[in-house]
Amino acid sequence: MNERQRLQELLLTKSYRKGTFTLTSGKTSDFYVDGKQTTLDAEGAYLCGRLLFALIRQHSEPIVGVGGMTLGADPLVTAVSLVSYLEKAPIPAFIVRKEAKGHGTGNFIEGKSNLQPGGLVALVEDVVTTGGTLLKVIERVENEGFKVGLVATIVDRQEGGAEILAAKGYPLKAVFTREQLIGKASHP
Repeated sequence: MNERQRLQELLLTKSYRKGTFTLTSGKTSDFYVDGKQTTLDAEGAYLCGRLLFALIRQHSEPIVGVGGMTLGADPLVTAVSLVSYLEKAPIPAFIVRKEAKGHGTGNFIEGKSNLQPGGLVALVEDVVTTGGTLLKVIERVENEGFKVGLVATIVDRQEGGAEILAAKGYPLKAVFTREQLIGKASHP
């Protein structure tokens, strides 16, 4: 079994649920992918890190940082950064806060001092539905002077997020689309 197949098995066992759920976007769905159940598992985190790092390495220009919105992206940015170090191509991680820090530096971005000013960064997310969260992250990251060169996710629910991001010039790369993860049978 390869890494991608093993991650699919973990996602289906630990993260995939059937039922009625309200998503971050406000939409309701007959299934939910609780990515953190896999990304906070030791093996799941490692596999997510390996597979996202592989997507980042395919980018045509060097990526100098990997980040995302707290809390969902926290284990992913750490996993990708650790894997990059093990692969002798270290990429520092950064985390985008939901609210600016109320004390000290007042930063929206933690880990910023590890990044090259104006550098090209990758953003990661566990699950993408409409892309709304990622648009907020992109705006905050670019307001800090960085360029977003790549957006990558573990699961693209295929509910418009990729199209919304692409329309703004940010193609979405996914380890799995909904169809690849669970097949065509389940529709939101």
